[in-house]
Amino acid sequence: MSVKNKLAQCSLVILAGLSVLPCAYAASPKKSFINDDDRFMALRDAGLHEDAASAEQHAPALAQYDIPSYVDYYRLRSHLQRASNTEFREFISKYEGSAIADRLRNDWLSLLGKRGEWDLFDQQYPQFVVADDNQLRCYALLSRAYKQQKVASEAKALLNAPRDYGEGCYSLVSYLAANGQLSQADLWTQIRMAAEYGAVPLAQRLGKLLDLPEKKLSAALEKPASLLKTGPENNRISKELFVIALGRAAKSDPEDAAEKLSRFSAKLNDSERANAWAQIALQSALKLEPEALAYWVRADGATLSQEAYQWRVRTALREGDWKIVKTTIALMPVSLKNEPAWIYWLGRALKAEGKNEEARQLFASIADQIHFYGQLALEENGQKVGVPLTSRPVTAEELAAVERNPNLQRALKFYSMNLRLEGTREWNWELRKMTERQHLAAAELARKNNMLDRMVNTSDRTRGEFDFNQRYPTPFNDSMYKTTQALGLDMAWVYGLIRQESRFVMHAKSHVGASGLMQIMPATARYVAKKIGLGNFVPDQVNDIDTNIALGTNYLNMVLTDLGGSQALASAAYNAGPGRPRAWRAKLTRPVEGAIFAETIPFAETRGYVKNVLSNATYYAALFEKKPQSLKARLGIVVPKGMSANDAEIPEESTNNARY
Repeated sequence: MSVKNKLAQCSLVILAGLSVLPCAYAASPKKSFINDDDRFMALRDAGLHEDAASAEQHAPALAQYDIPSYVDYYRLRSHLQRASNTEFREFISKYEGSAIADRLRNDWLSLLGKRGEWDLFDQQYPQFVVADDNQLRCYALLSRAYKQQKVASEAKALLNAPRDYGEGCYSLVSYLAANGQLSQADLWTQIRMAAEYGAVPLAQRLGKLLDLPEKKLSAALEKPASLLKTGPENNRISKELFVIALGRAAKSDPEDAAEKLSRFSAKLNDSERANAWAQIALQSALKLEPEALAYWVRADGATLSQEAYQWRVRTALREGDWKIVKTTIALMPVSLKNEPAWIYWLGRALKAEGKNEEARQLFASIADQIHFYGQLALEENGQKVGVPLTSRPVTAEELAAVERNPNLQRALKFYSMNLRLEGTREWNWELRKMTERQHLAAAELARKNNMLDRMVNTSDRTRGEFDFNQRYPTPFNDSMYKTTQALGLDMAWVYGLIRQESRFVMHAKSHVGASGLMQIMPATARYVAKKIGLGNFVPDQVNDIDTNIALGTNYLNMVLTDLGGSQALASAAYNAGPGRPRAWRAKLTRPVEGAIFAETIPFAETRGYVKNVLSNATYYAALFEKKPQSLKARLGIVVPKGMSANDAEIPEESTNNARY
């Protein structure tokens, strides 16, 4: 049949309201392909878009392709929802032990969970190696619940950040609620957490499990002022919705929400009142309001989300109340309490109480870890941050062995095609099987192929064998030295920032359009180019190495000068814009250590960014100067606006509990 006749036939089908996949093809002229890689990319696109007809067109032409497992995967992926269990079994059997077989097992398990095929799910789930899918964790608990096992405590530990649970986790909550493993109080906790995270659709969906009046719940979530005018009625639903409305209203005005709660406080019982204050306290803490600590004190006994626990500690740190730091960390769930951040801050709280030996032991437990808190803990125990002894260099034989590794070669092939997802999947899959010496050799293979991000990430995994020249590389050193010297800028800090920004991927581009080594936004590039007199600047120049370094370092120097020479503030400004760190500093009631300022940045991305940049910079400085460094000195002290650095003396350790 001619293309013209196919088009006419498809038009009739469409008019009849029918859906026939091949019609998508009839309207498109046949595409020509330069080579098999070109055709593979078309197959991949068809697989990801569940376009089975296109996949069946491309796959047979790739019978001799050098990565057959991915040809078969994308062919199967194109009709995943309709694939039989036999198709999944055959693929996994054919490629068992490979990264792509594990990826398909993930896909299959998701379908088995949705279909409720629990015997097969239970058989396959223990074989899922990567095991990083939260939906599958929920399905695994749901399978156990169907077998009459008690899983409520595990479910509550898992369901602690309800931005979007997805079908698996919602099904788990629904089943446990229907079968008495989750109480009404548990469901209200879930709805409050969803409201905290702004997950309104999830909160509304959870409300149906409690048969809540849809209009009333929507009012609490989206028009809270209407519920706060008259206060709650004398029934549980009204009181719980009042608490949720207070939290939602506090997102814009915590002080007004606190006033409303105080006015109607007598209508709530102790638990409801504590939960209400916690809702307000969290929003006030995220705005860095000094009143937040008083709200947290009134929230004693509340059921807190993991986010709330952390912000209660951060508020106490910002206000210098080490007693609340200590008591709140003690109440955290074990998994949260054991994170290096809270081990470090608990150690600081113990030190403030004079319990120096207990503090020393906590610091020692993380001081050998190569990250922000490990460095701070090391300094608390009287040492500075140095560079571990470098392991013996990778030999030619070790490098040759990893060069012959078929999985790493497959990863390199994908990277050469700019398929970073597949490349990283294959690369990391192979690393799971390797010794630390092999990790260092694989890092050298990445260096040899000019993939510095892979080199850094691979070398970062070692715990006993170290090569900090892999972990903290210094490409384009001549250009960087010349530029930073001219500006009087700390080169270690600039490298620390680049390591965080782009991992030295020269043509990196973020989802918001930032480009190059120093991830410069287009508007920033134009502004800085004009400021430094870079004539005839065009946007494409931002990916030129020297230009990118010149623009990035000059902008960094501008924000550093604007923010009083504080690397902590300037790093935050580079990530979030200069206005935000100025606003965060303006909310300070007293001088604080740079570590406390970094810990209490309200944007999670910027908070992690500042910590990583300054941690990186400290290691770079140790490499450059060949002597131990102080991260605490680099972080410095952040002072409130209008206060001079000379006024910013911080006592060694002090408690501030007089108000409470």
